[in-house]
Amino acid sequence: MAKRRKQTKLTSTAADFIRWARVCRVATVSADGVPHAVPVCHVLAGQKLYFGSGDDGTKVRNIKANPRITVTVDEYSDHWAGLKGAMIQGRARLIERGPEFTRARARLYEKYPQYPKEAALATSDSVIIEVTPTRVFTWGLK
Repeated sequence: MAKRRKQTKLTSTAADFIRWARVCRVATVSADGVPHAVPVCHVLAGQKLYFGSGDDGTKVRNIKANPRITVTVDEYSDHWAGLKGAMIQGRARLIERGPEFTRARARLYEKYPQYPKEAALATSDSVIIEVTPTRVFTWGLK
């Protein structure tokens, strides 16, 4: 099994791994303590991770009640010595409009060219979630 390492910010190796991954898993918790995990398409800009959502999504309601969030990006291998991943624990912030929304949406649209056509993000019914890491765990990354 690959050794886990804990940091308070993303190393360049972890950032590269997250940047190139096509999907991550996001875990939030409701005000009642009910966990919710869902895959999302993400983009990394500096030390912050961004993803979009409908403004009525469960993860959005959960973040409003509790901004603590966990994001996991991993690569499975049947040869367990080849397991790789990064888990970010941090704080989520909803971006509902303005230049920050526009910049983050442009980054998502650049990484995922199908996004504007298949799941367009509009300020009328969408939000961008910004995740700021407070703890980062990695495994299998050098």
